[in-house]
Parts: sequence; structure tokens; C-alpha cells
Amino acid sequence: MEIRIGITQVARELELEMEDNTDAAKLATQIEKSLNAGEGMLWLSDRKGRKVGVPSAKVAYVEIGSNADSYRVGFGKS
Repeated sequence: MEIRIGITQVARELELEMEDNTDAAKLATQIEKSLNAGEGMLWLSDRKGRKVGVPSAKVAYVEIGSNADSYRVGFGKS
């Protein structure tokens, strides 16, 4: 599953690949709770184990998508 986060005053989106078995509804609830808290950080961990934090006040939007591999085009080893 792929997540895109738009950050205010930043031209690029932040893209994270989550574990394939991530529950989108639970993730959306977690993100919503973090953003509703106002001050603080939105912390997410990607499939490689990296933790990424974004200040909640700077989040412009969050897009939760399906499996990123389903629309990739190109050559590569799976």
C-alpha cells in the first residue's frame, strides 16, 4: 500500500510504501487522530522499517492508495 502526504510550503509529496497487509481503515483512523490532536507529529513506519515524522500542523493532505506495485511500469526484478 502506498501513502502520499502533501506538506504545506513543500513542492514535493512524501511517498511511503507500507506493508502489503496494512489495514487502510485502521491507518486512516490513526492518521486522523494524530492530525486532530493539533500539535505534535504524525509518525508512520514504512515497509523498510524507517520511521517518518511530519509535523501535524504542516500536513496539507493524505492519500492512501492501493498496492503501489499494481500500476508500476518498467523493467525490474520482482
